[in-house]
Amino acid sequence: MNIHEYQAKDILKKYGVRVQTGIVADTPDKALAAAKELHSDTGTNWYVVKAQIHAGGRGKGKVRETDSNGVVLAKSLGEVPEKVKNILGGTLVTHQTGEEGKMVNKVLIAEDVYYPGASEPQEFYISILLDRAKSCNVIMASSEGGMDIEEVAENTPEKIIKEWIDPATGLQAFQARKIAFALGLEGNAFKEMVKFIFALYKAYEATDSSMFEINPVLKTSDNKILAVDAKVDLDDNALYRHKDLAELRDITEEDPAEVEASQSGLSYVKLEGNVGCMVNGAGLAMATMDIIKLSGGEPANFLDVGGGANPETVEAGFRIILKDPNVKAILINIFGGIVRCDRVANGVVEAYKKIGNISVPIIVRLQGTNAEEGAKIIEESGLKVTSAILLKDAAAKVREVLS
Repeated sequence: MNIHEYQAKDILKKYGVRVQTGIVADTPDKALAAAKELHSDTGTNWYVVKAQIHAGGRGKGKVRETDSNGVVLAKSLGEVPEKVKNILGGTLVTHQTGEEGKMVNKVLIAEDVYYPGASEPQEFYISILLDRAKSCNVIMASSEGGMDIEEVAENTPEKIIKEWIDPATGLQAFQARKIAFALGLEGNAFKEMVKFIFALYKAYEATDSSMFEINPVLKTSDNKILAVDAKVDLDDNALYRHKDLAELRDITEEDPAEVEASQSGLSYVKLEGNVGCMVNGAGLAMATMDIIKLSGGEPANFLDVGGGANPETVEAGFRIILKDPNVKAILINIFGGIVRCDRVANGVVEAYKKIGNISVPIIVRLQGTNAEEGAKIIEESGLKVTSAILLKDAAAKVREVLS
């Protein structure tokens, strides 16, 4: 589960990670009040206005309606309301949102931390995530912070530092020092970075997160280390242990179909293809998507109805898939292990009749317990539904309806 920058920073602060101070606002008036409060608390006279959406590249992104960047600097209190008006309520388009962009419902008013001092500020990159190949967490760092880290990794991979953490012993002091040394730090900045890394790792583990990405991590001109931005991805499977974190979910940032699917207990991911698929089991879903591609189509979605497919879940799956105007056909591929194929077939027929007016062809492939009985139910239903037993038969029927 993704969360907003301001939410991520609140989490980090709880675990002792120094962050750029900021206050979230959803109107220009509240933003001005936030800026005044920041001035009182921090003494800052310049304010950073940051769009809060679930996507990166906000600083380079553009608000479609005003051509404003998603992250801008206000050099006085008087500038804050106008800067906010140019962002709030607009559609921010970045390289991660695609052309459709995302609506900006909130902004973060943050202190300017690039203040003058004895030395130039430096930007670093630090992330923590699970390395599945090595079955342990890895800390990644780079002296090239504030940039597109993908480009750094591709063009100058030697600038990416990696430190793997043994799950039996956890993060060791020498590892944090090794990272700080590799970033070229010394003196108080070195000590601050070591503390920063330890606090960040503690927050990552305590929240059962899938990923922390801090870009940039800033060494200020007076040698403080702090998170200027924060991207936190929480593990959905662990949210039952973190009720407070589950409440941070912002469904306005998610695909409406995916939200509807989750409310019906379905696993759904929208794709860009023309063949909708409804499957029980993630592995079978991946195989089904391959079959669709081999048949000349493109999968329009990943949809796993789970092991206990019933009329309710099938109906919910139909409704979600049919909301995609790009869908030209639907392939239902069910293996009857936990659930009987005849029960699924009855569910398909019942859902079809309940929804009505389904204009796209539907292919149902049932295999496993009572597969023949299920196919018979489909064939005798009188509906515009085609049955298949073998995967190659399903593939041929998909190819037929798309031609």
